[in-house]
Amino acid sequence: MSRKLPLGKGEAARTGCARALLRSGVVEKTGEILTPVVLAERVGWCADLVAGMVDAVPSGHWDATAVDTLAAGVDAGGRRLPSQAWMALRRLGWGAAPVGGVKVNDRIVRMAQEQAGRVLRSARWRAEVVSGILVTWPVDPDRRTPTEWEQVRAAIPGGEDLPSGVIRSRTRQIAAYARKNGRLPVDVFELEPSPGTARILLLAACDGQQATIERSQGGRRVLLRLQLPVRPDPRGYADWTWVACPLALPPTVPAHAVLHLPTLRPSAGKVHADLAYTHPVPKAEKSGHIVALGVDWGLNTLLSAGSARLHPDGRITALGTGAQFRAAGVLARQHRLRRTSEQLHAKLGHYARLADPSLDGKAQILAEEARRVSQRRSNLNDALARAAARWTVDQAVAAGATVIYLEDLRSLEAGGMGRTRNTRLSQTVRGQIARWTRHLAAETGIAVVTVPPRDTSRHCPHCLTPLRHRKAPDRPTAPGWKWALCPRPDCGWQGDRDQGAWRRIAARGLAHRTKTVTDRTTGRMVIRTVVDRLEASAVITATPKTRRPDRSKTGPTRPRTHHPVPRRRGIPSSTRPSGRVGKRPEGHVPTDRPRLPRAAHRHQDVITTGSPTARRHRPRGASLGAGFHLHAHASPPRWTPPEPDLTVRAGRSAGQRR
Repeated sequence: MSRKLPLGKGEAARTGCARALLRSGVVEKTGEILTPVVLAERVGWCADLVAGMVDAVPSGHWDATAVDTLAAGVDAGGRRLPSQAWMALRRLGWGAAPVGGVKVNDRIVRMAQEQAGRVLRSARWRAEVVSGILVTWPVDPDRRTPTEWEQVRAAIPGGEDLPSGVIRSRTRQIAAYARKNGRLPVDVFELEPSPGTARILLLAACDGQQATIERSQGGRRVLLRLQLPVRPDPRGYADWTWVACPLALPPTVPAHAVLHLPTLRPSAGKVHADLAYTHPVPKAEKSGHIVALGVDWGLNTLLSAGSARLHPDGRITALGTGAQFRAAGVLARQHRLRRTSEQLHAKLGHYARLADPSLDGKAQILAEEARRVSQRRSNLNDALARAAARWTVDQAVAAGATVIYLEDLRSLEAGGMGRTRNTRLSQTVRGQIARWTRHLAAETGIAVVTVPPRDTSRHCPHCLTPLRHRKAPDRPTAPGWKWALCPRPDCGWQGDRDQGAWRRIAARGLAHRTKTVTDRTTGRMVIRTVVDRLEASAVITATPKTRRPDRSKTGPTRPRTHHPVPRRRGIPSSTRPSGRVGKRPEGHVPTDRPRLPRAAHRHQDVITTGSPTARRHRPRGASLGAGFHLHAHASPPRWTPPEPDLTVRAGRSAGQRR
């Protein structure tokens, strides 16, 4: 299958990933059907062979010279290194070979070299961050001054856009090393050991001699063919055989998408496949936007979003009152899992300090529980990020927006709101939400642009006057941060702090739409600085209020007659007497409910009494069939045809038979 994707005018290529599960396999030579357990075992044997070859490469080249050479992209002869990691390692002579007399083909070695090359390339960024922190080591590692923050960001390549949480975590790591060894580390290679190896198979580094993938004509099935060993230590090529594994594609994969070889991950008797695919999408534009969606971050109210329109005369108006994505329950659960994880790690540290062999069993149980809690936290964060991103993109699509303006809070450092609130605010999944928002917005050609966060919650969206923040609208004198009021008498805007923030973000993005640039390293669209001249026009023009008819009182309220009989009865009604009809019969509806719904919403049999005549009082609810508690008979449910009433005489009219 060709991996090239033909693109038309105004289209761009988008690469996504779909998760699948290998449920069975067929050995092509013998026709043997492999169960999921046997298939996972054979994929695990192959992954162990690859992992054994990967471990030798990073550990042998875990130093600054080797990593810089690989990251520079130029070999000793001055030639440019290939972009594929396995080809770059072969050019440098950093080979990998199986041990113990195991026989593998060259494609298995490719997968090992590709994985090792990716590990070494990723170490370059960590080395730059640690080196910048060591060069500008602060006087007090726990509290940097503003000048020290500027110095450390200037010493790190791209440090202006680096989140402050990354710098703080690396600083704590270096401080812990200094307390233990009495000195600072030289670089990250002394600070950290060589990373471990994951049990995966990167089939993307192979060709048709190791794995192939073919899509069925219907488009919903895929056949993956790959070579797997028949024993954990294959001694020759005869111990390798072709296995065909059918895959069912999820409905999110387009029918015209180009499929790529997946990455296989054996775990717990199953084989998970991360299937990459590429398909054309509308190209997102940097400028020329008319309708935009502004998104503001929060804590319990995770996202506040609303749309704004730029008119030809330069006015910016808000389209509606906006919406909110509330995740207080999910974030509270995340906070509880974090505290549980901290307690488990504290117990593990205590057992390690005791160094008692009798506690090894308990330590293993705690370690396994800590791993499960961490996995639950990771899954919860991922699900929350996907849901929030999907909600954001849906809001943009519904409003007809062509751009989403996100507040750039990568350098946010929570403080001043208490220990618990600061921790919860620092551990929100803003980065994951932004990443998933860009990924999902690319499907519809919507651009995602980050804007500077300065004064988005401080100034009025209508007049740019500094706001006064209070605790609640009904407590205008209580200090707080939730409710905002504009002090200008001619403006008088007030509202939720987050609702005003998304207006400011949308207006700032539309006013600075010509200042949008694309980052060369990440490919993300961003507005880096705020121009005062453009910021003066980034205001939301207040829309005139619609006049409504006057509903004020012009006279006394009409008195209402109370029902002479109580609506509810504390005890079940008596049985139907044998004499004249007139008392309420015994029914099938319980009497402990505060209010009974209409009979159309209850499953009860038809119980009839004498219908009232026109000369007698007609009880309220008789025509609705609300039950015996309103002195009326129960009518049949509306979703079934009415049954004939044998107790009604034939001489009555149709209106009296209801």
